Amino acid sequence: MLTKRYFKTRPEVEVTFAIARPEAAIAEWVSEATGWEPVPMKRSGPGGDFKLKVRLPRDTDVEFRYRFDGGDWENDDAADDYRPTGFGVDNSVVSTA
Repeated sequence: MLTKRYFKTRPEVEVTFAIARPEAAIAEWVSEATGWEPVPMKRSGPGGDFKLKVRLPRDTDVEFRYRFDGGDWENDDAADDYRPTGFGVDNSVVSTA
């Protein structure tokens, strides 16, 4: 799930990324915005969704995926778009336009 918060006075958008994966111990957000370095997500209570808030530049498209327990990858069903990676899978895309 993606939610976006636009600011009137800043050229950025706060995006909240959330995904349910109750069986996972660890969730990471992996994105071109971080040079594809994983960013840990926090769980909202025992067995709850994993969440992360990130500020991204306005009017950009950013590719990302979720990684669970260091190896299981998943896209976001609520992504604005999907792009092929060249490795036989797609990345999720969030648009801040």
